[in-house]
Amino acid sequence: MEKVKTAIIGCGKVAHIHAAALINLKESEFTAVCSRTPEKGKQFGEKYGVKPYTDVREMISGSGIEAVLICTPHPAHAEPAVHAAECGAHVLVEKPLAASLEDCDRMIESAEKSNIKLSVISQRRLYSPSLRIRKAIEEGRIGKPVLGVVNMFGWRDKKYYDSDPWRGSWKEEGGGVLVNQAPHQLDLLLWYMGEVEELFGYWANFNHPYIEVEDTATALVKFRSGALGNIIVSNSQNPALYGKVAVYGDSGASVGVQTDGGVMFVPGISTIEEAPYNDLWTIPGEEDKWKAWKKEDADFFNEVDAVNYYHERQIEDFLRSIIEGREPMIPAIDGRRTVELYTAVYLSQEKNEVIKFPL
Repeated sequence: MEKVKTAIIGCGKVAHIHAAALINLKESEFTAVCSRTPEKGKQFGEKYGVKPYTDVREMISGSGIEAVLICTPHPAHAEPAVHAAECGAHVLVEKPLAASLEDCDRMIESAEKSNIKLSVISQRRLYSPSLRIRKAIEEGRIGKPVLGVVNMFGWRDKKYYDSDPWRGSWKEEGGGVLVNQAPHQLDLLLWYMGEVEELFGYWANFNHPYIEVEDTATALVKFRSGALGNIIVSNSQNPALYGKVAVYGDSGASVGVQTDGGVMFVPGISTIEEAPYNDLWTIPGEEDKWKAWKKEDADFFNEVDAVNYYHERQIEDFLRSIIEGREPMIPAIDGRRTVELYTAVYLSQEKNEVIKFPL
């Protein structure tokens, strides 16, 4: 079996999920780690038996790295991605693709110029209930999608923001709930509904005075297809509740997924409490199927290590795309679309106007 020499950039909490995948996957030869903090890199390297570095270019040339997984804070995604691409290494980035559109474009341009693969983690697409919705839309079983809705109500306390020094600031995190917690649901919305034509949005900080960024945001969306959308996301609801995406068709049939329930997942702090399930399914003749699906999905979800399993499946696909010379399942442009969506919310509030796409 052909293997890809792999490395991780960034040693934060989510990097341990990536490391577990790189150790388990037969397509990976986990070789090195890069951290701006030498001591963290040394500890991480000792834990996983890989060589630590503090410079991306030196790591790639010194250890012959073919693919890197970037797990740095959001505004620090672009620089190592560009350096890796320039050195000829393929790049998979923990969500979001970057904190800004400018950074996304730098990364995509560099990847195209260097002819390397660039992708972003969006593992909730691999949930069975999420895939079921995509299949129903593709097969026309709800007619034309005419309304897409995201509701994500969660809670982040001071302990969460104190858990990493970069959390809660514009410079170090790049934003709040839109940038950190909502990208998975926003990605699904765009995957189901297609390109955006225009958006009007607001954001606010209601009950987190110790952070700079938003804890709540809303937006009204018009898609190029003529469909409409509504987004409400919040870290301001105590206790944590859920994350949901629903799609309504012009036939009157509707489908939805609860991707997250119970305590909101934080790597290294909390686990995934509830299995995702189809919480809305009104396709004629299929109205009762969700009950059996819910049990099947929960049984499978509880059999695997859900925290690691879906990351591992996407990382596996990314490595296989390198070996097989094809595109990965989630192209970088999809990651850019999510960044474009939340950037439009910030711009809409700043200008108090409808934002036209593309930005």
